[in-house]
Amino acid sequence: MAEMTMTPVATHGFLVDGRWLEEGDLVEVRSPYDGAVVGRVFQGTKRHAELAIAAAVKAFGTTRRLPAFERQRVLRRVVEGIAKRKEEFARTMAQEAGKPIRAARTEVERAIFTFTVAAEESTRIYGEYLPLDWQEYTAGRWGIVRRFPLGPIAGITPFNFPLNLVAHKVAPAIAAGCSIVLKPAPQTPLSALLLAETIQEAGWPDGALNVLPLSNDDAGLLVTDDRLKMISFTGSAAVGWEIKKRAGKKKVILELGGNAGVIVHGDTDLGYAAERCVAGGFAYAGQTCISVQRILVEHSVYGKFTDLLLAGVKKLKTGDPLEDSTDLGPLIRESDAVRATDWIQEAVRGGARLLCGGHRKGPVLAPTVLTGTKPEMRVNCQEIFAPVVTVEPYDDFELALRQLNNSPYGLQAGIFTRDAKLLFHSYEELEVGAVVAGDVPSFRIDHMPYGGIKDSGVGREGLRYAIEEMTEPKLLVMNPR
Repeated sequence: MAEMTMTPVATHGFLVDGRWLEEGDLVEVRSPYDGAVVGRVFQGTKRHAELAIAAAVKAFGTTRRLPAFERQRVLRRVVEGIAKRKEEFARTMAQEAGKPIRAARTEVERAIFTFTVAAEESTRIYGEYLPLDWQEYTAGRWGIVRRFPLGPIAGITPFNFPLNLVAHKVAPAIAAGCSIVLKPAPQTPLSALLLAETIQEAGWPDGALNVLPLSNDDAGLLVTDDRLKMISFTGSAAVGWEIKKRAGKKKVILELGGNAGVIVHGDTDLGYAAERCVAGGFAYAGQTCISVQRILVEHSVYGKFTDLLLAGVKKLKTGDPLEDSTDLGPLIRESDAVRATDWIQEAVRGGARLLCGGHRKGPVLAPTVLTGTKPEMRVNCQEIFAPVVTVEPYDDFELALRQLNNSPYGLQAGIFTRDAKLLFHSYEELEVGAVVAGDVPSFRIDHMPYGGIKDSGVGREGLRYAIEEMTEPKLLVMNPR
């Protein structure tokens, strides 16, 4: 009988100044589903961070002068490179992030779209003409405003979209002509390193993209070093606001957490609203910052909607993220499943009722629906980042709006109603970065302005909007005399 051979686990270096380095500690990347080692990466040190920053500073001298057609050509080649390796990217994410393979394939398509739009926007960085002859002594004068790349940029990305959220830092930086140093999430560095390889092959200059795993302490240099002109961070609110405190003079863009709310008014298509709330609340086990967490339903249709919601939730299949039939895989760490379960049990002890779920098997938490909750319960007032939603009735639409606003976060909100007056009133009153009419707050297409207010962050992503953040206007005043 022949012996079984195991596929060797690949070891990955990191990219600094155009070179792939295999230095520093070797760290195992494990599947959150079963703990299997899916790769090994070298973790850079503070010295490597210093080298990466110096490389980005030097490379900016080249990237800032690249014409739009060259930046566009690189971005188009990146699109081609990702497209050729679609399944490799998808399986990498399924293994290191525990993302169900169907969702991982969708993320690859989104990354392709993100780079495609960046290629288009690289040729649309416009300025304006300013008449300056508004007073007698300024007669004959006029001006032009042009946007220039800001400088070397730092990017720090989370585990939950390990390809597309990296794309949202890197693609606009390339489009704008900025160099970048990127620290991927420690749980999911493989997707970022694979993308770095693709971008290098596309011809982006050496040193203009540096991607290296770093400890939190060593990554502090990306926050404090004044040679970097901007830091773009996606992650937890606590870490994000601490970064802002320490960032000194550099520009700071923060895409942080949320506990997104939905209002389901009685005049809407309840079947569609329930279907979308299932998708929005439980996709990737609720590990997105715009995941549906709080659902408020008009009292007259609360029972019918809840029945439809529960019927949809009970059809979801949990299990191995590499199986096509899986809807929900594991949370990124078993400790997160333990925490979420504790919050659920705390709510039940406080009088909430468990309509389904509430139990876990290792890092896999069953999709959970609670009712009878109170606003001050952690399942409502904090970001649970797990497959858990609360559903509560309301009688007064105005009070429902206030309840959605009763949150430290303000990322996105969803409103289901056919009443245009209520929709526009919601748009005026809700304290969020976006109101999604006729859908859940989990909706995002990658070119729209995306970001929040309050504890949810500052600044906007979405290619054109990120490019604006990564460039600055400069005025040229002309006096023909």
